[in-house]
Amino acid sequence: MSTADLHTLTGAYAAHALDPDESAEFEHHLARCAACAQEVTEFAATLARLGGAQAVLPPPDLKARVMAALPTLRQDAPRTAPVQGRRGGRLAKGWAKLALAACLALAAGAGGIAVQQHQQAEQARARAAALQQQQERLAGLLTAPDARTATAAAQGGNGLGTVVWSHSRGQVGFLASGMPAPAAGTTYELWFDDAGTMRPAGLLPTGDGSLLLTGALDGASGIGVTVEPAGGSAHPTTAPLMLLPIT
Repeated sequence: MSTADLHTLTGAYAAHALDPDESAEFEHHLARCAACAQEVTEFAATLARLGGAQAVLPPPDLKARVMAALPTLRQDAPRTAPVQGRRGGRLAKGWAKLALAACLALAAGAGGIAVQQHQQAEQARARAAALQQQQERLAGLLTAPDARTATAAAQGGNGLGTVVWSHSRGQVGFLASGMPAPAAGTTYELWFDDAGTMRPAGLLPTGDGSLLLTGALDGASGIGVTVEPAGGSAHPTTAPLMLLPIT
């Protein structure tokens, strides 16, 4: 592999996407190339922030919901002794009706809980699948031979923003770290800077997260971040929190 080819493997090496032979050859090159060493450091830091930003904690009320449901969910059927005699038979029939009604009520309640839990599980799986797909696409962007990164602090020093772009793919990714959560009814909005004209590029509702920008790079010279009303705006309505150049 030529030295020129090795210079394009910084992103793939940082993402552990090289096979053992390629990795060994690149590490030999890395020991003598300060530019590649710097790029690998930047890519590794970006990947670490990407993983940290996507870590998800279980809902704080999950344990409480499970514990609250336990008294209403019977695990074993009740054990009853047979009752002898005519009177006992009538009592047995009465208790049987009560037991049947109780079982129906329990089944209805348990069924409602099961449906709710199923819906929550389906929603969680859908979110996880979407998150995994975005992470895979961002990882693919990071391993593009011409991938580049730039990092800037938000206005007032409240958090960092990292932009990753590839001209060959025409794609841009953004990673926020440590930025304050937007106020209720607002969201962070990303913009392509087309020679001073801002083009919508996607919404980021949290201060820690990643986003593969919507729309093509199309010669944009930078990426801007503003706070906009929930749902986003067609044009920026506030001053940018940060502007990151794309060269």
